[in-house]
Amino acid sequence: MMSAVYPILLLCAYGFFSSMRPSEPFLTAYLMGPDKNLTETQVVNDIYPVWTYSYLALLFPVFLATDYLCYKPVLVLQACSLVLTYVMLWKARGILAMQLLELSFGLATASEVAYYSYIYSVVEPELYQRVTGYCRSVTLFGSAAGSLAGQLLLLWTETELVHLVIFTLASAAVAFVAPWFLPMPKRSLFFHKSPRAAEEPAAGSGSDAEKLEDSESRASMIGRSPEAAGGGRRPVQVLRMLFDDFVQCYKCRTLLAWSVWWALATCGYFHIINYAQVVWEEIRPSSHHHIYNGYVETLSTLLGALAALLVGYLPVSWARWGELLLWILSLLMAACVFVMAWVDDIWACYGSYVVFRTVYMLLITVATYQIAASLSMQRYALVFGVNTFGALLLWTLITVVVVDSAGLGLDVRTQFIIYGGYFTAISVIFFLAGLYRVFSRRSSEEVLTGDLRECNTPLNGEAAATVE
Repeated sequence: MMSAVYPILLLCAYGFFSSMRPSEPFLTAYLMGPDKNLTETQVVNDIYPVWTYSYLALLFPVFLATDYLCYKPVLVLQACSLVLTYVMLWKARGILAMQLLELSFGLATASEVAYYSYIYSVVEPELYQRVTGYCRSVTLFGSAAGSLAGQLLLLWTETELVHLVIFTLASAAVAFVAPWFLPMPKRSLFFHKSPRAAEEPAAGSGSDAEKLEDSESRASMIGRSPEAAGGGRRPVQVLRMLFDDFVQCYKCRTLLAWSVWWALATCGYFHIINYAQVVWEEIRPSSHHHIYNGYVETLSTLLGALAALLVGYLPVSWARWGELLLWILSLLMAACVFVMAWVDDIWACYGSYVVFRTVYMLLITVATYQIAASLSMQRYALVFGVNTFGALLLWTLITVVVVDSAGLGLDVRTQFIIYGGYFTAISVIFFLAGLYRVFSRRSSEEVLTGDLRECNTPLNGEAAATVE
């Protein structure tokens, strides 16, 4: 562990400063303000969708390149992309320039996989969960600190929005230094794999039922030949192995259910966090009022982190009641989106956004644990990538139809009505799945009880002998 302290500290410093973005809660106000002078239609229908498209297009190539290049080069690439993004946000003007900015930010977002994957090459498998917690906590704290700093600067010192962009660029420049000093890993999860890492679980131990469900798939992975389990591998071999593992993983019903929720809910979550500022700007224009977006982002981030931290202490059997709880909480998320779509009170919208983000971060933490508990780290990385890709693919399709000016190009409030209906549909899906699970379990118990009664009923001859 001591040999890993240096890279972990560097990685945490990078995560903190790259996530500390004082301008982030005020991005829409900045783009629609005097500095960029863009209209709501241009921002919503022409500029923001480019991030969606670039994120989707780059996710899978960057995922493979990250593992093939052993993480560090992609971390450096992400740092460069963030600096370029905020330089363009500061200096560039016009729709085309902002679209190129979104492309650069899409590359930075797709490269986040390198940040969370690097630690698996420098620490022992039994420390994965602890160190992942450190890195996630640091990024959340950096995000909350950036939002709070931006809000305080805006209200107390009457700083202009462009100065928040400069502060964000400065933070990205500090983060840019850290990846260059990281040691170059000699192993990775797929192309340069150590045999031991393949056999370790991704997170703590799951329930006996979960272990049993995945025992065959784990055995099939551990049982690979020595040539496939270690050393360098060709891209074709890796792709074939990924496909085989994909088929094996999604045979597990519990994993499939949580993965479906992950993909569906994350798709909706991306849309809400990407366009919520537009709703707030429409209700309370920053040109005429003080805005409190930074406080809202800070509070929602901290409450989400607290919910994620406390979820392990909730006395809930997620494996048994997961679908029904997903039904209830997805319905709550739908209600929050409808409030943002229909209510013109800014405080109601702020409150709904905070509740929405907190519930999502709680459930995504549960989903992560339920999926990771009985998988190896390699399979968890695969499932995480597939779920994220599925969310992005669905989000892209909806963006093309609903948001993009080449499609329907709907206004943002109408979009939020559609997404409220979308989360309602998710709720209905898991309500039906929960009912099916309850009734199928009850039917199984009745069949088992009937079999036991038949086994315990004495035969006629035995009964007569007993009477005599």
